[in-house]
Amino acid sequence: MSLNRVMLIGNVGKDPEVHYRDNGLCVANVVLATSDRAYTMQNGTQVPERTEWHNLVFWRGLAETVEKYVHKGDKLYVEGSLRSHSYDDQNGVKRYVTEVYVENMEMLTPRQASRPQQPAPQPVAQQAPQPVQQQAPAAPQAQVQNPQPPSEGMPF
Repeated sequence: MSLNRVMLIGNVGKDPEVHYRDNGLCVANVVLATSDRAYTMQNGTQVPERTEWHNLVFWRGLAETVEKYVHKGDKLYVEGSLRSHSYDDQNGVKRYVTEVYVENMEMLTPRQASRPQQPAPQPVAQQAPQPVQQQAPAAPQAQVQNPQPPSEGMPF
């Protein structure tokens, strides 16, 4: 029996690179950072924070979702499997790459936080003050927030 399973929670290091192959197949590549916090051992030794970078590969519908909704800095939960391959670089040196082929993803960044900031509204020209009229206090209104979209765990 064997098992090839990866589960990661981390932050997207840069905007996804999305490509469409000749047959229309969508592929997205994302770099995800996971970090172990710094700490001090009982003997006083300080261990610095350690960050690992993971290469993620998304396919088909999941890649299209990444293209639309995932941005640098977003927090993601992903599940998948490891795949390794090698290639020769420009100098003929053999390089090895390990990638996570993602099968399931959940976006952990709130939707409003992942949107680009809207420009601040321009101030309106001031008008002469109007006389204040006494009115009965208005009934308080409930604050309505946009609901979170369901998490998308799309199979590929």
